[in-house]
Amino acid sequence: MKVKKILISQPQPTSEKSPYFDIAQKYGVDVVFRPFIKVEGLTSKEFRQQKISIPEYTAVIFTARTAIDHFFRLCKELRVTVPDTMKYFCTTESIALYLQKYIVYRKRKIFFGKSNHLEDLIDKLVKHSGEKFLFPISDVHKDDMSLLEKNKINYTKAIMYRTVSNDFAPDEAFDYDMLVFFSPSGIASLVKNFPNFEQKEIKIGCFGPTTAKAIRDAGFRLDVEAPSPEAPSMTTALDLFLKGQNKKK
Repeated sequence: MKVKKILISQPQPTSEKSPYFDIAQKYGVDVVFRPFIKVEGLTSKEFRQQKISIPEYTAVIFTARTAIDHFFRLCKELRVTVPDTMKYFCTTESIALYLQKYIVYRKRKIFFGKSNHLEDLIDKLVKHSGEKFLFPISDVHKDDMSLLEKNKINYTKAIMYRTVSNDFAPDEAFDYDMLVFFSPSGIASLVKNFPNFEQKEIKIGCFGPTTAKAIRDAGFRLDVEAPSPEAPSMTTALDLFLKGQNKKK
């Protein structure tokens, strides 16, 4: 079966320059962006159950823009005034710049790493080890907390948002020739929404080893996987797959 319609389980790119649009045009395929999961914030009542008092902390660690949104949302709902002395530690500059949505950037103490990995931020955290850090995260997170413990960083995890299944409506079409996933949560959502799903000729692709494992553990066949030496990105992997498909014509 030739792949003609692909579901990308992510939100639609905001830029028209996305490689996914190039792929759709290059191979004449229909690319649909439809997340299997979505993020929802904890209510202030749910957050209080963690017995965390935000004013007790002098610094915050952010590894995602979503964490920033929910941190300031909860502060507002809890009527917590974030002091001007609060220090912010972000894994990337782009995440740090996102703080401008909520604070006067140039007047605050903001630090950031060079990559999206917590280990790149460790040296800055160690230099400010006297701070009491709050670490806003999702209920499902990939950050390696052992790095913080190994370096004796005084921190507290604060779950502020969760990942939930973005359920399909009963009348929503599910007529895809290929499904592309980016997290184990997406696979769990597929199984939840379609408990009788049979893969048959439908191709499944994914990005990341943990997602690949989740696909195989669920009993599905994995047809396209990234990253790899030949395909460092998901779009490169799709390009190679569709190019190979066309050669078989």
